[in-house]
Amino acid sequence: MAFRSREIYNKVARKVGDKMAPEVLESMKKLIPNSKVVMERAKRGIFAGRHIQFGNKVSEDGGNKSRRTWKPNVQEKRLFSYIHDRHIRVKVTTHALRCIDKAGGIDEYLLNTPYRKMDTELGLAWKAKIEKMYAELGQMEVGFFPPEEEAKIKKGFAEEDAAKKEARMEARKARAKQRQINSGIDGDQTTNVQELGDGASEDTAHVEDGISQQTESVK
Repeated sequence: MAFRSREIYNKVARKVGDKMAPEVLESMKKLIPNSKVVMERAKRGIFAGRHIQFGNKVSEDGGNKSRRTWKPNVQEKRLFSYIHDRHIRVKVTTHALRCIDKAGGIDEYLLNTPYRKMDTELGLAWKAKIEKMYAELGQMEVGFFPPEEEAKIKKGFAEEDAAKKEARMEARKARAKQRQINSGIDGDQTTNVQELGDGASEDTAHVEDGISQQTESVK
């Protein structure tokens, strides 16, 4: 195994864990690309074989050639994974998006794509992790309920959702009432301050009138 293949294998084994079956690790070791050079940007996403390309730009007049590059069209998307039960934000090319849509989802694309075509560390790690999760899911025991039990379970979930909505509405009403009370207290305080200010101004006017009368009597 070449140095790059060994590094990819070690990274995937560290990310997925040591609980994978030995035959899966051995098959993955055989199918990892051996000497293909991958751009650094592609290691952080799913590019589906689309990488930077090199060529010449030819002028129309003299046919002069100058080197140029073609970079893949990379988009950052949120893809829903059923096995993780959440959205995953990942950088993918438009070609990879078409492949994912054709496969039926990100999980199906990673499961159906062979290891030799997953030429990035991120794709290899995700594929190995999803295979491991599906293997664990296949070993779980599944129980089926009769229609009556399913109806009761659905009714219980509906009642729980209704109770949560009612609790949120009550909390909103309590917050609105508290804001009204606070605004009323603030209004009363401002009116009291204004009344005190008016009374103080009246007292000052009476004092000034008394002083003026005393000065006139003295004269």
